[in-house]
Amino acid sequence: MTEQTPQPRLPDRLSIDPRSPHHVAAVFEHDIGIRLNGKERFDVSEYCISAGWVKVPAGKTLDRKGQPLLIQLKGTVEVFYK
Repeated sequence: MTEQTPQPRLPDRLSIDPRSPHHVAAVFEHDIGIRLNGKERFDVSEYCISAGWVKVPAGKTLDRKGQPLLIQLKGTVEVFYK
């Protein structure tokens, strides 16, 4: 019998980068899914539900600090626990 921790409420804005002020480590203990315009995305680095955007890597391009270069896609953002 495994005991699961309760799932925290999903924030309006979330980033996978631990250096970001929008990073919430407790959320990443659970498997989450993100849909943009009804299509599930698996490459999202950051999202904002209220503003309606997600940030995804632009191919293999890196910025000058060695982090993936991100592009912002706009649309209807839905976030859910799997």
